[in-house]
Amino acid sequence: MIVWVASFPRSGNTFLRIVLHRLYGVRTSTVYDVDGVAERLGKDLIGFTDRPGSLSEMRATDELHFVKTHRQRDADVDEDDRAICLVRDGRDALVSWARQASEEDPNIYRAELRSKILRVSAVGTGSWGTNVLSWLRPSAPHRVVLRYEDLIRDPHAAVAPIIATVAPALGLRSGAAIPSLDELRGHDDLFFRRGRTGSHQDELPIELHQLFWARVDNQTAMDLLGYPKPDDDEAWKL
Repeated sequence: MIVWVASFPRSGNTFLRIVLHRLYGVRTSTVYDVDGVAERLGKDLIGFTDRPGSLSEMRATDELHFVKTHRQRDADVDEDDRAICLVRDGRDALVSWARQASEEDPNIYRAELRSKILRVSAVGTGSWGTNVLSWLRPSAPHRVVLRYEDLIRDPHAAVAPIIATVAPALGLRSGAAIPSLDELRGHDDLFFRRGRTGSHQDELPIELHQLFWARVDNQTAMDLLGYPKPDDDEAWKL
């Protein structure tokens, strides 16, 4: 049985994997051939495990297999597959992804951000809006939405009802403890950056903010998630 751990990049997927590992002993593989995050941060911290077989083989067993993906919901995902759909304000996710992509050269940050806002692809990660909508529409009780802001505010409280839905047989580990953001920053302060909501407010230039909202898919996804669009000129100012 497969449980997808799905999100657009830089939406908190790594922290969620750490939480699942610490609280429930869950180890996650990925849909990708190489888990770059586990290679960078350490397999034990993430709770990484290799895929034991093909997706179809994993799906056919009674054992739970948690699989990370940043891809849009595609042909690899069966309609009946369970999923944790982790969502974050698209502006924050895109800013964070562009910062990560420009770690070695901060001067290319704006170019990276523009490129990521303008992404168009029917396969793979795609744009923020199309990615989110692919997992949330149509809605399904076995594809459960988890908000980034809830996850970072109280990881245990946010994840417990999710696990009760997608993997009710899992039990909480005795003495489970989740590392703080400061502890994670001590491990890698570039990867674990600001870790808060609203980071776009002082990192998203006005013209790119407007470009983000010019996309219909972004507008639809933001509206679906309840993130309001600025309604006057003052709201666009950083």
